[in-house]
Amino acid sequence: MLPYWRLSAYYFFYFGFVGAFSPYFTLYLQSLRFSATDIAILMSLMQVMRILAPNLWSWLAEHLGVPVSILRFSAVASLAGFSVFFFTTEFTGIFAGMALMAFFWSAALPLIESVTFRHLGRDSHRYGNIRLWGSVGFVVAVLGMGHALDHLPIASVLWMTALILAGIMLCALGVPEATHAAVQRNGASLRETLRRPEVRALLGACFFMSAAHGALYVFYSIYLVDNGYGKALVGWMWTLGVLAEIAVFLFMPRLAKRFTLRAILLFAFAAAILRFVLIGWGVGSLPVLVFAQLLHGATFGAYHAAAIAAVNLWFPGRLQARGQALYGSLSFGAGGMVGGLLSGFTWDTIGPAWTYTLGSAFALAGFVWLLRGWRQGVPGTEVHE
Repeated sequence: MLPYWRLSAYYFFYFGFVGAFSPYFTLYLQSLRFSATDIAILMSLMQVMRILAPNLWSWLAEHLGVPVSILRFSAVASLAGFSVFFFTTEFTGIFAGMALMAFFWSAALPLIESVTFRHLGRDSHRYGNIRLWGSVGFVVAVLGMGHALDHLPIASVLWMTALILAGIMLCALGVPEATHAAVQRNGASLRETLRRPEVRALLGACFFMSAAHGALYVFYSIYLVDNGYGKALVGWMWTLGVLAEIAVFLFMPRLAKRFTLRAILLFAFAAAILRFVLIGWGVGSLPVLVFAQLLHGATFGAYHAAAIAAVNLWFPGRLQARGQALYGSLSFGAGGMVGGLLSGFTWDTIGPAWTYTLGSAFALAGFVWLLRGWRQGVPGTEVHE
């Protein structure tokens, strides 16, 4: 029997942490008088560890056969790493705490994705209905903290975020191991899978999509506050994007029946090209910013659902955890690190508008790679979810 609510609860708190940490921890760092470069370096540690650690964790999960046990350990260790922030405001101390937290935190997403698909088996089309609870958790966290921070000191970010991490830890204890193996679709090895041009095109394009979002995740809240918007509105803007994401997750089973995964991904990349230009040059217009945030439904919701479905199809059986880890490492890890670090260096030099325009250039590069590398009509690539 599918443990729907236990998996959904984990996603709720996991992305609740993202909703608390990504928009508001940068404001906390700014309150400590760190420079844009320092903030980018600290936040990029989350991406750096997503490059290094997920493959280690997935290898352990594959060889030990206990992904949920590793998931539980990562939850406890992540909270321990975050606790360092309560005892220091120095760059070196926060750097150490961030590195520790990120190393264990990076184990979570590829493992829970793998466990979820193992529980789903042939019902993988139900993934979106479980994953949308993560988006709900993000909305609850980002809205609640946005309003709270209009009345509480910015340092309150620490204890509110720690409570969410504690929620993750409790939910991890309730996630059961899958009682059956993932459905075996073929006996291809990891090396053989990676030789396929459409697989390389997908992973390369995902790198550029995450790089395109680098400035958004590091500086968007700072960008809005610096341009006169209140913290509550910042929370609503993040929420608007996630509401669009939830809508896409709800309709994804229908979309996947009408359009190929390739077509959905190409549309998502085209939306990203437009979105970041609008954010960069339209900050003075709230309607423009609202429209740009609605595009998050495509640039993350449709993109992630289609990408992870393709990974699930192309990395079957025992390769599943490795495939999810590789996807996370190259996209959220390497791509997010490059995009975040580069935005830190360009923010104070060429300015925010051109920094976000650079994000559009990354999205364009991903669009071209995907279009040329994943050929339409090639057998085995025009997959529907």
